[in-house]
Amino acid sequence: MIPRVTLNDGHSIPAFGYGVFKVPADDTERAVSEALELGYRHIDTAAIYGNESGVGAAVKASGIPRDELFITTKLWNDRHDGEEPHAAIAESLEKLGLDRVDLYLVHWPTPARDNYVHAWEKMIEIREAGLATSIGVSNHLVEYLDRLVEATGVVPAVNQIELHPAYQQRDITHWAGEHGMKIESWGPLGQGKYDLFGAAPVVAAAEAHGKTPAQTVIRWHLDKGYIVFPKSVRRERLQENLDVFDFSLTADQIAAIDAMDPGDGSGRVSAHPTELN
Repeated sequence: MIPRVTLNDGHSIPAFGYGVFKVPADDTERAVSEALELGYRHIDTAAIYGNESGVGAAVKASGIPRDELFITTKLWNDRHDGEEPHAAIAESLEKLGLDRVDLYLVHWPTPARDNYVHAWEKMIEIREAGLATSIGVSNHLVEYLDRLVEATGVVPAVNQIELHPAYQQRDITHWAGEHGMKIESWGPLGQGKYDLFGAAPVVAAAEAHGKTPAQTVIRWHLDKGYIVFPKSVRRERLQENLDVFDFSLTADQIAAIDAMDPGDGSGRVSAHPTELN
C-alpha cells in the first residue's frame, strides 16, 4: 500500500508515483496503463511534455474511480502573464479529460521575466475555481518562495525540484520544513548522468537489504519524507520501482547517502532555475 502524505492545505498525496517526463506521446497511454495496472495511482505530467492526452486516455480506459487517482500537471513558462494561466489549465483539463487536477504546478519561475508572482496569484484563482485541488510550484529557489508568500500569504503545497543524492538542495528542503511545504523529487535517480548505483553508500545499503541500488535510492527519498516518482517505460522496471515498501534504511545508511552531496552545487545534472525563461 502506497502511503499518503498530508499537504499544508489539508489534502493528501501519494508519496510515490509515476512521472512521464520524456515518455513519447505515442507511448504514454500504454505506459500509464501499465503503471495503473501495477498499482500506481499518482501520475505526474506537464503541458510541455506533450503527453497529457495519453495520460487522459489511460485514466479513462482504466475504469479506476477518480477519487482513487492523483493527477498532476504544470503551467509552462510562456503562460504566466495576464489570463494565460486560466487558458492553460483549461487546455490541460481538456487533454486530460478531467474537470480538475489534484495538483497544478508553476513549472519554472522564469525569473528573467519577473512574472512568477503574477502566475502564483492566478494559480490561487484556479484553485478557488475548483480546477485544481492543490497548487504548488516546481524549480523555485528560496528567494522566489519568499516573494510568493510575502505577496499572497499562500505557501505552495509542494515544490518539485531536482533532488538526488549528489544534489540535495538543502536550503530549499530546510525552507520547506519551516513552512510546511512538501518536497517532490524529480530526477530522483540522477537521470543516469553519474554513477549513482555504483556509489559505495548505495551499494552497501542495497546489499544489506537485498534490494537493487535503484530501489535503495527510491527508499532514501521516501525515508527523507520526499514525494518521489521515478520514470520508466518498461513494465519490469515499473514493478521494481514499486517494490520499496517492505524495508526502510537505517539512520546510518541514510546519513552515508546524505554525505554524497559535495555541497557546492556541482551535483546538479539539469538546468538551473535561473536559466529557463
